[in-house]
Amino acid sequence: MTAWLVHLYTASSALVGFLALTRIFYDRYRDAFFWIAVAVVIDASDGALARRAGVGSRLPHFDGARLDDIVDYLTYVFVPAFFVWHALLVPDRWAMAVVAAMLLSSAYGFGRMDAKTADHFYTGFPSYWNIVVFYLYVAGWPPVANLLILLVLAVLVFVPIRYVYPSRTPVLRTLTMALGLGWTALMFAMVWQLPDVSRPMLWLSLVFPAYYLVLSLALDRRRARA
Repeated sequence: MTAWLVHLYTASSALVGFLALTRIFYDRYRDAFFWIAVAVVIDASDGALARRAGVGSRLPHFDGARLDDIVDYLTYVFVPAFFVWHALLVPDRWAMAVVAAMLLSSAYGFGRMDAKTADHFYTGFPSYWNIVVFYLYVAGWPPVANLLILLVLAVLVFVPIRYVYPSRTPVLRTLTMALGLGWTALMFAMVWQLPDVSRPMLWLSLVFPAYYLVLSLALDRRRARA
C-alpha cells in the first residue's frame, strides 16, 4: 500500500500541472506559479520517498521512473511553454517557434538513454523551463532578450554537459540540499509577492542557481580531464 501511495504522490503532479494550466489560461499567473512551485516540491521529494518505501522491489511491474518522466514533462516543459505563449514573453511572431524549440528539444532530452547517468548527473540542460520562465517573468526583460535566452537553453539540451542532480549527486550533496531548501522557501515567498517581487529577494534567490551552474560546470570539466 505504501508503495502505491508514493506513486500516487508522484502522479499528483499531473493534476498540479493541469491546475497551473487553467490558472495561466485565466491570466492568474501568481496562482499558476504557486502550482508550478508545488510540482517542483513533489518532484524533489518523491524520489527519496520511493527509495525509502522500496517501490522498485515491492512493485516490480510498475515503472515509477517512467511515471516521473511523464509528469515532469508536463510540469517542467509543457506548462512553461504554454506560459511563454500566453504571457507574451517573446515577440509574437517568434512565439510558436520558441514553444516548438522548448517542447521538441526537451522531448529529445527526456528520451536520451543517458538523460540521467549512473553516477547521478543530468546530461544536457535538464529542462528547468519552469524555473527559467519564472525568472524571465519576474525580471521583466524585453521579449527579444527572453527569446535569445530560451533559444540558447533549447540548444544546450543537445550539448552533453553534465549537470548536478540536486538530490542525488554525491559531491557537496549536503550543501546543495541546504541551499536548495532555502531557495525553495524564497521561491514561494516571491510567488506570494507577485507581481511586484522584492528586488533584493530576487537577487538573493539567484545564489542557488549560480551555485548550481558553477558546481555543474566544475564537475563536468573535472570529469573531462580525468
